[in-house]
Amino acid sequence: MTDGADTAAPDCRTVLERLHAHYGPLHWWPAETAFEVMVGAVLTQNTAWSNVERALAALREADALTPAGMAALEPEELAERIRPSGYYNVKAGRLRHLLAFLERTGGIEALSALETGALREALLEVKGIGPETADDIVLYAFHRPVFVVDAYTRRLFERLGRPHARDGYETLRASVEAELGADTVAFNELHALIVEHGKQRCRPRPLCDGCPLGDRCYGVVTG
Repeated sequence: MTDGADTAAPDCRTVLERLHAHYGPLHWWPAETAFEVMVGAVLTQNTAWSNVERALAALREADALTPAGMAALEPEELAERIRPSGYYNVKAGRLRHLLAFLERTGGIEALSALETGALREALLEVKGIGPETADDIVLYAFHRPVFVVDAYTRRLFERLGRPHARDGYETLRASVEAELGADTVAFNELHALIVEHGKQRCRPRPLCDGCPLGDRCYGVVTG
């Protein structure tokens, strides 16, 4: 960690390269189908991924990781299957809204034909899907060049002294996309690596010794 007096904030490509050299490729998002990514994006709201994995396993056991399979579940069983993810009644409702959206719009194949901006706007109309969840889906299920902003991103960028770290979601997202261009692979890896770094090192109380970005960091940010 540096005092930041003579340290310029690193650009996104530098952050990506350093984290990649430290953690290696992460190949995120772990899923077999686009629908599984969509379900996981809803389930991961306000919980750890390990809890999502348990919920997905329970859905897989019931052959409910397809739109038709999930729609066949009674609401109570759907909620019980996803109980490990927390807020399971709320998330069950959100999944049912997602199913209705897919049926109304013609399914994943029809959504794949939409331009990226239109796809994102359509997802944001679904009850329970906010910008972060929508961008998870657009990036990881449909492989479109959008960047996902989360709490790990804000914490790291603020400590690195990067611009827009405390700005609104759309402003911060647009700033990263402007730096990296329409690079889906870069957005995928950068988001995954920031999450991994946030879990391992850049915590609320960070583990700074040996940090791959330590020489570019302004230190712990409060508030």
